[in-house]
Amino acid sequence: MPICEICSEDVASEAEMKTHLLLSHLENEMPCPFCSLSGVSYDELNFHINTAHAEMSSKLSEEDSVTCRRSDLTETRAESETVTVGAQRVESSSVETQSILKPVLVTRGTTHAPEESLCGADGNILSPEGSTHTKNTKERQGSVEEHVASKQKRLSSPFREKLFPCPMCSLVCRDCIILQEHVELHLQEQVMNEGDTTTDAVVSASCADTSGVKCYECPLCSLSFSSGLSLQEHVDLHLESGAATGAEGASSDLRLAMQLQEEEEEQRKAQEAKREAEEFKKLQKQFGMDGSGGYRKQIERNMERAVNRGDMVPAEFHRKRAELMESLATGVDDGRTRTAGVMRALYDYFQREPRDTAHVWLCADAEHYSSSEGDKGWGCGYRNFQMLLSSLLKLEPYNNILFDMPIPNIPRVQGLIEEAWKQGVDPSGAAHFNNRLQGTRSWVGTTEIYSLFTSISVNARVVDFHKPTGQGGTHPHLFDWVKQYFSQSSTRNGRLPPRVVQTTMPPIYLQHQGHSRSVVGVEQKRNGSLCLLLFDPGCPPSEMAPLLERDVAAVAAAVRRMRKFQKHLKHQQYQVLVVEGLLTPEQKQRQIANSRTFRAERIP
Repeated sequence: MPICEICSEDVASEAEMKTHLLLSHLENEMPCPFCSLSGVSYDELNFHINTAHAEMSSKLSEEDSVTCRRSDLTETRAESETVTVGAQRVESSSVETQSILKPVLVTRGTTHAPEESLCGADGNILSPEGSTHTKNTKERQGSVEEHVASKQKRLSSPFREKLFPCPMCSLVCRDCIILQEHVELHLQEQVMNEGDTTTDAVVSASCADTSGVKCYECPLCSLSFSSGLSLQEHVDLHLESGAATGAEGASSDLRLAMQLQEEEEEQRKAQEAKREAEEFKKLQKQFGMDGSGGYRKQIERNMERAVNRGDMVPAEFHRKRAELMESLATGVDDGRTRTAGVMRALYDYFQREPRDTAHVWLCADAEHYSSSEGDKGWGCGYRNFQMLLSSLLKLEPYNNILFDMPIPNIPRVQGLIEEAWKQGVDPSGAAHFNNRLQGTRSWVGTTEIYSLFTSISVNARVVDFHKPTGQGGTHPHLFDWVKQYFSQSSTRNGRLPPRVVQTTMPPIYLQHQGHSRSVVGVEQKRNGSLCLLLFDPGCPPSEMAPLLERDVAAVAAAVRRMRKFQKHLKHQQYQVLVVEGLLTPEQKQRQIANSRTFRAERIP
């Protein structure tokens, strides 16, 4: 009784053995010997090998020579070949098995065609026991080929359900996973073919030892290896080293980027510092702190320009320069920009022209001082001090302590402020000007005039209107405060004041950003609105002279220039300085001590 050498199962006859092999083994799922394809039948595997590995099969068939024993059939028994298909070993012991395994049988890397199986001398196929089959081999092969063709036709039929054709060959698979593995094999073959081409190119003609073994040269360096595995490990080391070098390169790029960012930041800071320095220089020039000279140099420069233009002869230049030197030496103002008697003219004007004016309060007698060629553009603060001082010299008790002090010129006023700083008044303000005003064109404001009055024992008060209190950025509180200041003395007796009142209150020093003026009165209209009467240092003596004339129209035009309503005063902040009596020595020392942390009174 025949026994199956694959599964050791007993079968009744040779015919049943053939059926057993066909159904139990050949029709079962078998793996591909060249790739990882598995889970297909023999015919499917045969079709796969002929399509996907046709090139591999031809190479293997060329390398091995096939010998067919045709002699001495009686003395030689049938040899059994060990057939390995993937991971399975199949021992072919029958002639019928050899005829069925027609396309490819792999034995240790050698491919045999089915026609090159064990044959007898007469061409009949031998059985494992050495006996021949009487059935015609060609008929059996035809039936097998017909069976395979029908199965291939069935596999490639487009009407079969769930069939997956290969996009690179004509193979049709039942499972998409098998198709995916099959396509991957195609791709692997392409990579292997490319690798073979590269390897053939880099293998040196002399890279062979005495035994004829090929050496594989590294494509990245000059080392050679006897096996592809060693070469692959060596190339992997190159790649790892390259990755490390890439990491170092990335770190180097990061350092370079940080360095560029730091340089850009330093350049930006340098440009910003340069811009701030330029703006600071502009501010210094604007406020006369750029060291370009003071009152004397500005007058001399203007006179030199007049000579160059032909407006002044050299003789007049030298005469005026001599007068300037004399005035600077005495420290007394030359009076060229002074306009006296203006307050009396205003009083007479409002007495004659009632019209829509309900009440007018005027300050004590004061003189107007305008800017000259020596202080034009920066001397308004000094000129307002001269106006205020001209009023104090006519009032008691101020004239007793000032001893009929003459009106000082601007350089002398600068010297008085520096002396106040030396006494310790307002040290922060002194530091702002570097303790120096003489010989400069520095602007001064309420705090500097406050320091000067404190040093000569005059009680001064600074009030800050730090924000608008009306619609449109106006300051109605400022107007009410000025009215209260001038009208307080006229309403003390409880009687109704006259329509025009000239009080004994000195003028008010009014400061805002970029300019300062003197408030010499306040006018109340019949509708209740208020307007301030201002002496502006920027107004030349020629514009103040019409107030002293008898021409009513000229006086009215000059008064209109002095009137300032709420809509005219829209700066963000205003400061006023008023004089409120004298200081005792104790009060003076206390006020000097308080000036170290000087803060203006804020309204509201």
